[in-house]
Amino acid sequence: MPHPTSTTTPIDPASTASSSPSSAAPGGPGDAMAGLPWEELVTTALLGTDRRPPAGMSGDGPDGTASALLDAAALHTVRRRAGLLPAAALPRPVPAPDDPRPPLPEPARNRLTQLLADRAAGSGGRRGAAPDLTELIPQWLATANEHGYRAPDSALPALLDAARARTDLRPQTLEFAGPRGLWLAGLNPEWKFALRGASGSALLPSPQDTEAVRKLWEEGLFAERIALLGLVRAHDADAARALLATTWKTERAEDRLMFVDSLRTGLSGADEEFLEEALADRSRNVRATAAELLSALPGSALAGRMAERALTCVSPGLTGDKPFVAVEAPHECDEAMQRDGVVALPPSGRGERSWWLGQLVEASPLSVWPARFGGRGPAEIVALPVADGWGEELHAAWCRAAVRQREAVWARALLGSPSTPPSNGPGTASLAERSKLLAVLPPAERASWVADFVAAHGLSEAFQLLGVCPVPWARPLGRAVVDALDIARDAGSYPWSFSGVMGLAERCLDPAEADRLEVLTTTPAEPADASPGANGYWSEAFQRLVSTLRLRATMDDELSGRPAG
Repeated sequence: MPHPTSTTTPIDPASTASSSPSSAAPGGPGDAMAGLPWEELVTTALLGTDRRPPAGMSGDGPDGTASALLDAAALHTVRRRAGLLPAAALPRPVPAPDDPRPPLPEPARNRLTQLLADRAAGSGGRRGAAPDLTELIPQWLATANEHGYRAPDSALPALLDAARARTDLRPQTLEFAGPRGLWLAGLNPEWKFALRGASGSALLPSPQDTEAVRKLWEEGLFAERIALLGLVRAHDADAARALLATTWKTERAEDRLMFVDSLRTGLSGADEEFLEEALADRSRNVRATAAELLSALPGSALAGRMAERALTCVSPGLTGDKPFVAVEAPHECDEAMQRDGVVALPPSGRGERSWWLGQLVEASPLSVWPARFGGRGPAEIVALPVADGWGEELHAAWCRAAVRQREAVWARALLGSPSTPPSNGPGTASLAERSKLLAVLPPAERASWVADFVAAHGLSEAFQLLGVCPVPWARPLGRAVVDALDIARDAGSYPWSFSGVMGLAERCLDPAEADRLEVLTTTPAEPADASPGANGYWSEAFQRLVSTLRLRATMDDELSGRPAG
């Protein structure tokens, strides 16, 4: 509805000054300051009148100057408000699009309201045995999306606020919010993040509508453009590259970086020509990202060039009848290497030659090494001793290559047996790198490997590894974790030493395990050498675990429409 037209009569500054304190009287310090620009008053207020005295002021002391500053600011405020003109009415927004998905069952709708209210209220202080509702939001959203429900209109603002605060919630929230949530996000600048993930939404044109795609690509906001690029790429990768090429040379460096990184999804050999051209980009970050993507394509020309260099550095050796790996790291990083993505300057604490070697090996196709080492397989190659102390650097580079190229055979070889201590393993001792290697394996094998690792080494080094296992955890993995927690309790330690793993267990254990875990909620007698009160805290932690699992089961029933059991 248009705003009614009206006129505003400016307020006479003199009438305001007459009601101000003496500092604002004619000829006083406030009157002198009243002529200063508003921006000057703001700067003086931020810095302090003692550090930045107002222009033309002197003598009245710090208190008088500060009072005069406030009086002048009050006078300026009245003038600014009085001088505002009525704004022209904006056109009404287009109506919200329809969402044909079925509504939530009433119990599930009430549960969503409870979860979002708990998030907004915050969770401070000790949790006790009560479940942490905020941490259950991602799982609730995932299950709701599996059932194909639409979000209640009244919950959309709270859902978008939650996704704005937590980036991990965004993909599931946007799927659940659907076209109406994206429509609403377009009306509030604080929710513009939603447009980045708006692929296929009602806010984006159909990929077949070439004129609408071109117009949005040339005129849209960056978030809209990158969402559009993802949408077109999912429909027609060639058309997406052609669209990107139309404006590539005029884009800002930071935008080119995001656009080239978007090619990571659905990367294929058809992207090689575009990425090769990006190796000559003005931006170092764009060049580095293009080189990384090309090295993930084992058949690319860049991967071949990197392999040629790496093969001159790593070769089989023989001392008597014992084979080993000989390493001769590069002595320089020439322009051709830098063009192919090798960063010449190493981080602090790294030697240049080892830095260059690692980059060459991780960018080389893993398929070149069996032939280089006489037909040996990955496990045999990794088991060979490496001369002159280069083993850690070489194995770490092979780990990065296995992750980049998604090579499960190499990942399996570099992980080794789960019963072997990480420091003695065939690959890297870094748990972060091991978790990345695990993510390359099939889900069932991943869970089995981590279950055996927990059984052999306990939980002190397992947190990152557990984070890459599929949810809900497979029964052997879940039982290995619970057994390890029970062993930690028997050892007399406090449960908060394992709070991260306990939190994962609350979210990742199969809810069907709740009844079996009931026995752990009791408080056994404490041994004489146990930490005071530790068993009581463990009992509370296990009560929270069991109550959370039962709540998750109830949430699943509510979302499936089954009556609560």
